[in-house]
Amino acid sequence: MKLADATVFITGANRGLGLAFARAALAAGARKVYAAARDPGSIALPGVVPIALDVNNPSQVAAAAADCGDVTLVVNNAGIATTGGLLDSGSIEATQRMMETNVYGMLRVSQAFAPVLARNGGGALLTVLSVSSWLSAPVLAGYAVSKAAAWSATNGLRNELRAQGTQVLGLHVGFIDTDLTKGFDAPKLAPDFVVERAYAALEAGASEIAVDEWTQGIKRGLSNEPGIYTDYAR
Repeated sequence: MKLADATVFITGANRGLGLAFARAALAAGARKVYAAARDPGSIALPGVVPIALDVNNPSQVAAAAADCGDVTLVVNNAGIATTGGLLDSGSIEATQRMMETNVYGMLRVSQAFAPVLARNGGGALLTVLSVSSWLSAPVLAGYAVSKAAAWSATNGLRNELRAQGTQVLGLHVGFIDTDLTKGFDAPKLAPDFVVERAYAALEAGASEIAVDEWTQGIKRGLSNEPGIYTDYAR
């Protein structure tokens, strides 16, 4: 999937990683970039087309797919995170909220745009996942549940969209320096670096990318005996 002349639709594009995806798409020569956010007035990047979209609102998702019928690349970037362990008070409600956005919201957008991508030659679907797809720690345990489910959903979408020629890329990454990770005392990647690696993998035809060395190491450790995920508690 080449970005030059592509028509790109990005969820959660008003800040952070989504904004970086939008900037890089424009710089790479995309024909058009739809920048979607719950408040389109918060989108200030010149050159994009603001779209009102809450991924948890089925009617807004359907309207976006109907109005943006020229899309060839969908970037499922919108996501939320709440800290805490699974035994904490309120963890079930917090995990439900993250599942709604990180899994069901992503699926709503993917389902709505799948026919659009098919009509436009197949195109591609890029979903932002996490090292937490593979690894759970008490500070982000509910988030890890949602991202593990989103990883499985991404793999399922890849299987179902293969027949229409749609490339599906899952993006796994550690901490990124955005509002989502404020307060975390850990090394963080620059959003522009993550996007550069993601788009390079997309153009290379990849199905999955682990962006940083830490995430790559975690992926390798999944096949250890015992698996790296069994006793990780940081």
